[in-house]
Amino acid sequence: MQTITSVFEMQTLAEDLRSKGQIIGLVPTMGALHEGHVSLIKLAAEQADTVVVSIFVNPTQFGPSEDFTKYPRALEADVAACEAAGADIVFAPTAEEIYPKGYSTYVIEEHIAKPLEGVSRPSHFRGVTTVVAKLFNIVRPDLAVFGQKDAQQVAVIKKMVADLHFTVDVVVAPTLREQDGLAMSSRNRYLTATQRIEALVIHRALRKAAGMVAAGECRVDRLIAEATHLIAQHRRVRMIYTSIVDRTTMEAVKGEIVPGKVVMTIAVWVDEIRLIDNELL
Repeated sequence: MQTITSVFEMQTLAEDLRSKGQIIGLVPTMGALHEGHVSLIKLAAEQADTVVVSIFVNPTQFGPSEDFTKYPRALEADVAACEAAGADIVFAPTAEEIYPKGYSTYVIEEHIAKPLEGVSRPSHFRGVTTVVAKLFNIVRPDLAVFGQKDAQQVAVIKKMVADLHFTVDVVVAPTLREQDGLAMSSRNRYLTATQRIEALVIHRALRKAAGMVAAGECRVDRLIAEATHLIAQHRRVRMIYTSIVDRTTMEAVKGEIVPGKVVMTIAVWVDEIRLIDNELL
């Protein structure tokens, strides 16, 4: 396995691989890898001849008061995890490589990115779509693997791929969870033991809603009310949003849901730590 930090070197290698008929799979990450990322790498390895894992803490997707400076960085451990999982290349550029001096071009999706995360983090998806578009142009992947935990991100990227005619197959892997149900996230390492116990209510709320749907309850207001009630019982957990949305458009669903067509998505603060999760209903 090799590690590349230069955009030019990565582009040159990608062109060489494509000229030889290699299928390239990309797993975009911000590092601080966990078993969820490992599952994405392994899925990419099943479908591609060459797997590239990008490791880049993207400054443009963080708001001014967010945790960019303290976001966990562990490149040496991440590279080892990538190799063990079956990756062939780690692309780990610096911010100066991706956003050189004078950089001023951004990619903006103007519909799916607006609700949910877009309300509380208005510049977030501009950063996501910009860096993913750049990665697609640098790595030239045939497929790119993303996790279902970031449901809105997946929907935004799929729309960008369709609208801008990228020839990339977006592969979505299921959310991987800890044994206690907490969705795997790099930010979980911020949690104290007490905060982690509190955070488990997110998954319980989602499972409560899923159980209600399985029992025949399809009214959106009842599903959201039950999930909200559960979360409100935990003093360290503050609701940012709970919503049931169309899986493709991220538009809020009203009235009654059609099972199999929607996703319940939740974002909370556990003290100062922001966590998201979702459940397909």
